Amino acid sequence: MERDPKKLFSRTTPLIFLLVILLLYVDFLWIRFIRFDEWMQYYSTSGTTSRDVLKIRLNETVKENQDSLDFLLSRLVKGEDQEKLRTTGFVCDPEVYSIHCVTNKPVWIDTRSTTVSIPSNRTVQENLVRPYARQEDEGLLRSVTPVRILQGDISLPVCQYNHQVPAVIFSSSGFVGNIFHEINEILIPLYITTKMFKSKVQFILLDYNPSFVRKYGKALDKLSDYPIINPAINRSLHCFPGGVIGLKFHGHLSLNSSDIPKGHSMQEFRLFLRQSFGLKYSHVSQIRRPTVMLLSRRTTRRFLNEQEMVSTMEELGFRVIVIARAKTISDLRLFASYINSCSVFVAAHGAGLTNELFLPDGAVMVQMDLIGLAWAAATYYGDTARAMNVHYLRYKIEPEESSISKVYGPNHTVLTQFHWLSVEAGREVYLNGQNVRVNIARFRETMVEALSLLSDQVL
Repeated sequence: MERDPKKLFSRTTPLIFLLVILLLYVDFLWIRFIRFDEWMQYYSTSGTTSRDVLKIRLNETVKENQDSLDFLLSRLVKGEDQEKLRTTGFVCDPEVYSIHCVTNKPVWIDTRSTTVSIPSNRTVQENLVRPYARQEDEGLLRSVTPVRILQGDISLPVCQYNHQVPAVIFSSSGFVGNIFHEINEILIPLYITTKMFKSKVQFILLDYNPSFVRKYGKALDKLSDYPIINPAINRSLHCFPGGVIGLKFHGHLSLNSSDIPKGHSMQEFRLFLRQSFGLKYSHVSQIRRPTVMLLSRRTTRRFLNEQEMVSTMEELGFRVIVIARAKTISDLRLFASYINSCSVFVAAHGAGLTNELFLPDGAVMVQMDLIGLAWAAATYYGDTARAMNVHYLRYKIEPEESSISKVYGPNHTVLTQFHWLSVEAGREVYLNGQNVRVNIARFRETMVEALSLLSDQVL
């Protein structure tokens, strides 16, 4: 007996419907849990229009997730701290030189008392943070305004200002006025901490220093679209969707691409500086005539035969610019443009060498490495030069070239055992009490090598 097709279809319809639902659910789970690159490879081989649309939408979703505040803030912590941030909404990352704390919860910031409040249903906990990247220097930290952080079941007043972007609290105290410390402890850590927010972040600057803000204003404007809050003037209660207290520090004048938030490099930071200060040259081959800048000191670490050095460089075919520590150096934007137009930068060890950051790629930095300062010379400036595609040449001062040998005698301990003195005494002897009379024959060899490195440069 033949079955009625209509009855057969009506009986199987629920089964077919359930099967379709099951297949759609499995397909959804497959899309949700397979590796993203495998999913993309699968759909990239398909010519189906609907799948192409789905791929585009998924790309947009991934980008939105990566741009989300929770995701960005989580990049500033690592390991178990990421889980702690997810579960408690707050975590601090203390290291030798720096500390920074992160919250992905709504936060109340009272600029009158420099208090950060993070409400939760937990027992109240309190932290005190001085947001500056010199945590090892207890004397220095005393000049940095502390931030009181309260987390837990606390009563909060109504906000006077509601912000849609996260806050970043840091200090411009410390050694402001010294370019090494300004860039090492404030500008680079600020870049590391905030670049990923794409200018959608609000700075709260403790110990507000107008000269620092003027000097680096162009760079600060690139990192934040909003006017800096100065707690000394803006004394009120602000609310933010999240925040960072303190700045992430990677090391002296360095950016480590493998350290959180990961991906930053010295080359990237140098491009940021060029854009901020409107610098003209990206590569040394764009400079037609080999040009040397000699940074001349007028107090300590002077070149006693500076004119002989200049004449030697000119004889080799260099155009020589001599810059003394004066008004020109204090105008960072102008001085950066001078440095950027040079092929070679020559200077004695000191904060002025920080300006190597403004050299074009392929340029040469010659550090006059003074007695007793070899470790600092390599750590602060030599390693930095190598990391930013600048050639580094070290002219090592011999004892007979240093004024120290004249003062103490050629066989004195200060010339052979550099750790014999205390830090304070060493500073007075090696930094504040040393001048040099350069061996011109040796110096000429160094400059010939610099010229050779330049001649090999090709865009």
